[in-house]
Amino acid sequence: MSTEPGSGTIRVLVVEDHAVVAEGLSALLNEHPDLEVQGWAATVADAVRAAGERPIDVAVLDFWLPDGNGVDVAAGIREIQPEVAVVFVSADDSDQAMIAAIEAGASGYLIKTATGQEIVEAVVRAAAGEMLIPASRLHELLSRSREVTRQRSDRAQALESLTTREREILDMMSKGLDNREISSRLNIAYPTVRSHVRKVLEKLGARSKLEAVVKAAAAADTDSTDTSPPTED
Repeated sequence: MSTEPGSGTIRVLVVEDHAVVAEGLSALLNEHPDLEVQGWAATVADAVRAAGERPIDVAVLDFWLPDGNGVDVAAGIREIQPEVAVVFVSADDSDQAMIAAIEAGASGYLIKTATGQEIVEAVVRAAAGEMLIPASRLHELLSRSREVTRQRSDRAQALESLTTREREILDMMSKGLDNREISSRLNIAYPTVRSHVRKVLEKLGARSKLEAVVKAAAAADTDSTDTSPPTED
């Protein structure tokens, strides 16, 4: 693989499901004397198929695709051509997407607002084996990810600590019932309901019923991972 300007051609595969963006990227990269776009793929399946048909040096990937994401593309391509460098160019600037890309072995992750020069330089440097994501940025991303994971775990543990009765009362709180209505529904004394409500708030670390309901809803979503793409990318 040629990596030094002027010494050969860096072969690039563009993986992007928006035709206008793909055409723009292809034209931009082809303007550089050392870059040559070998093709454009709009799906994970097409990208992996293209990697099986022709040698490439760098894959420029969108994160979200109609049949998966760029992580799937990176894995599929590297099963065929293990030495291919990967650069993401995506509208998704979330920590989740960036960390997934890094774990997939990406050399770089650029947002689609990046300049043409930044994208070209990223591709050339990735072909040369450079890691374009600074160590400080990696540390920042991983630290935030660990903190989010810890908070989710704490919320889940707090929810699990509720007794069956406390869960019943929390469910009624989420439906907007006040203490007297809960007392009537469950056929238990009003002071007992108040005591249970205080316990629920205490265990969930909430200062109000509304905050308790919101925290409980967030904790209930702890084990669910959203893998669907955003509406715009």
